[in-house]
Amino acid sequence: MNILAHLHLATIANSSLIGNTVADFVKGDPYRQYPSEIADGIMLHRKIDRLIDGFAEVKQAKLLFRQSHQRVASITLDIVWDHFLSKYWTEFNSHQSLALFNASTKQQIQPYIADYPIDYQDFMGAMWQGKWLENYASLDFVGKVLNGMAKRRPKLYLLSETLVDFEQNYTILTTLFFQLYPKMCALIELSSIND
Repeated sequence: MNILAHLHLATIANSSLIGNTVADFVKGDPYRQYPSEIADGIMLHRKIDRLIDGFAEVKQAKLLFRQSHQRVASITLDIVWDHFLSKYWTEFNSHQSLALFNASTKQQIQPYIADYPIDYQDFMGAMWQGKWLENYASLDFVGKVLNGMAKRRPKLYLLSETLVDFEQNYTILTTLFFQLYPKMCALIELSSIND
């Protein structure tokens, strides 16, 4: 799951938005570095990342990529799921537009962001300024994201070519998303009730 899904799932779990978004910028035991609420959010993010790869829909989706590109398929799929969540946002959050959700996340995170790593601050600033959450609905934007990731991390150069796999399998990936994401939402909701 990518940034939009992590933010959405964090709201379902009533979990820290900062914790759920700073997780990729934190190494080691978050409870030694941050208050419990933030550390709990980091752990939820990590739990989601572990859980997602175990779903049959994700395993099936990975096989849709050319064999030569399957080693980066998981990374592309994170962006793919955000594309569909952005595109079909009202089916998962009918009471708030994606633009308002984006503004709300900024309002909740921005006042405290200076306490977190500079890379995180830069990432979130770029996300809000570029309206990524809304723009993920565009295939052109998805292509730009994948190209940008490939340029920043040369070992992942194949990411720039995976948009082809995505477009060629768009219909089946849409179906897989609608099977996968409601399951993830239900799992997170159940887990937040039981925690």
